Amino acid sequence: MDRPHVPSSPRRQAAIVLIGSVAITLAMFALPSPQSSLWLLAPFRWLHIYVHEFGHGMAAVLSGGKFDSFEMYTYSGLAHTRTTGSLAAAFVCAGGLCGPAVVGGTFLAVGRNVKLARLALFAFGAFMALSLVLWTRTPFGWGFGAAVAALSLLVAIMARPALAQMVLVFLGVQLALSVYTGGGYLFTQYVEIQSGYRGPSDTQAMADAIGGTYWFWGVVCASFSALVLLFGLWQYVRPSRGGRKAALVAAG
Repeated sequence: MDRPHVPSSPRRQAAIVLIGSVAITLAMFALPSPQSSLWLLAPFRWLHIYVHEFGHGMAAVLSGGKFDSFEMYTYSGLAHTRTTGSLAAAFVCAGGLCGPAVVGGTFLAVGRNVKLARLALFAFGAFMALSLVLWTRTPFGWGFGAAVAALSLLVAIMARPALAQMVLVFLGVQLALSVYTGGGYLFTQYVEIQSGYRGPSDTQAMADAIGGTYWFWGVVCASFSALVLLFGLWQYVRPSRGGRKAALVAAG
């Protein structure tokens, strides 16, 4: 007896996007023309920069400090924060380094539920829109932030729930991959950005604040990021109890 046709669920469609997002990104890295690959990957690099710098800013706020402003450029960014105490300073540095993994892992975990995915995408777009007024101080940052905020809000409000879920999962995958495609920064001692700033990297700043070496804190942040991403991925792909029960009934 033939099995009845079961329509594809939004979660299954999003799982396809999860795999497709990884495949597309890896394919872009494999392009024979480095220049083409650079431009195709640029929006994802900019998203990583945005989340990284706002990770610094939100960590400053959580530790009782101040988030003054945010500068974003095509290859780098800079968050201006104020804190008191060495532990708070180290926490702010770690907030930027681990921010993309935390946001990416959260998107993956929330992406399991269609309704929550839509709400999360709306919240992300609303936060980006708010950030343009409160913290962003460069034309490039305004342009990129406005584009992502508008697209996120448009999809969250107007699109089908399944599409909103797919977009959120896609963003989560890109942030997850950016932790490793830009992972060399974790093991960099000094940096220079487009605004002319030269100084210690985030991991070196952590070492200056609470001891250790820049590569030690690079390992710590990389390990923490991996654990967060694995947790988010597991929350997304793990079978639900209801799904297992339904499978048993169908098999019977």
